[in-house]
Amino acid sequence: MEKIFNDCYDLDRRCYEKFDLTEDILMEHAAQGLQRAVAKCAEPGSSVLIVAGPGNNGADGITLARLLHGDYEVYLHLPYGAKSQMAKLQLERVKQLGLECVEYIPENVDVVVDALFGAGFSKALDIKGIDIIDSLNGMDGVKIACDIPSGIDPDGNPNPIAFRADITVTMGALKKALFSDFAKQYTGTIEVADLGVSRKIYEHHTDTFLLQKRDFNPPLRKNPASHKGEYGHLCVVAGRKSGAAILCASAALRFGAGLVTLMSDHNIENRPYSLMQSPELPQNVSAVAMGMGLGLEYDPIMVKSAIIENDIPILLDADVCYVPWVKKLLEECTKTVITPHPKEFSALLKTLQIEEVSVAEIQRDRFGWARRFSEAYPNSVLVLKGANTIIAHEGIVYVNPLGTQTLSQAGSGDLLSGLIASLLAQGYTPLNAAINGSLAHTLCAQNYKGANFSATAEDLIEEIRWLTK
Repeated sequence: MEKIFNDCYDLDRRCYEKFDLTEDILMEHAAQGLQRAVAKCAEPGSSVLIVAGPGNNGADGITLARLLHGDYEVYLHLPYGAKSQMAKLQLERVKQLGLECVEYIPENVDVVVDALFGAGFSKALDIKGIDIIDSLNGMDGVKIACDIPSGIDPDGNPNPIAFRADITVTMGALKKALFSDFAKQYTGTIEVADLGVSRKIYEHHTDTFLLQKRDFNPPLRKNPASHKGEYGHLCVVAGRKSGAAILCASAALRFGAGLVTLMSDHNIENRPYSLMQSPELPQNVSAVAMGMGLGLEYDPIMVKSAIIENDIPILLDADVCYVPWVKKLLEECTKTVITPHPKEFSALLKTLQIEEVSVAEIQRDRFGWARRFSEAYPNSVLVLKGANTIIAHEGIVYVNPLGTQTLSQAGSGDLLSGLIASLLAQGYTPLNAAINGSLAHTLCAQNYKGANFSATAEDLIEEIRWLTK
């Protein structure tokens, strides 16, 4: 995992006050991080356009121009001039080298560097800024953003547009704004530039973390003399649309649950032979999943009573977000994971009387709304699905950035529910089940070899077999 921060102002100040590092030193290292990014994608002699803003983000870009001058054909454009003290200082240094600013944006270059506006830019872009970013986005060549793509506000929203980077070199540490759903299409690959000290020293406490592939801990079996009873018994409550429950149950079985039972009082057609069926909750169940295709009228009273009485681990999804009895489960169960997408989360917040908030409002502040739910229901783990899935528990937020367009298919949410529920049945804690189930979900999508529009939930279930680590 890596740490994520709202911003790095306190971290920079700590460098000044505790380590006696000057602003100039930090800026030099920031520009060196950009220089390395340029060198990886362009040979010496290539043309590089640097569009620098009036503040310290622009000063990073001006410093980069100095480092590249002589080895690259550098075009430095300052549409707003240089206004901060550091920008003025760096511009004077560049001029001493004989590099003059250009008053225009050249038509074709090999690399475009956006150093207009960095972290903390909260106001809407003016017409001039919109025109500049539109022009940069329309250019060929590799696009690199300094710190944060210009136009992205502190909550990760384009305001109203943003620079579309292939690479974002963010300074010092990862920022929350880089991991909103809206920002994902603008950031490209994200790299962190050290600012004169190791990130282990530069960074301090945070309550937000970025998940990585290496955090994945699959349920590999180590006992050669084991039997199915050692790997849990999951019950999936099947409602009106039994296909969703079958997908969930199939994924759970493929991910290692020893036994999976579909609970329904009517015969489920086309049920895979490996899935059991029962009209009632099995006595030896170790976890329950429900909500997928459940329907709003179905109220599994006996299941709820058994879950609450025995504190059975439970996965809640989809239709459960709309029914009043979800409140009792969330209040009285201590081993709960709930996995809404934004529309379901909007309904859930209303159902729980936390707030009436639109999907658009949730998407503009996913971190904030996830924390609000987590504070209201600290015993539950929230998995807020999205381009960058957010997992919240007891005020701590984890971000899974590994999702791809491959998951934009009906049934992928049922797959996720099955993966998490399977781990609950196998004895993972709700938080670890949510983290590892979410990582498995995205890794299945990344490993899929077909066209990204072609994967069905059944295809992704088949990918589970290759998730060894």
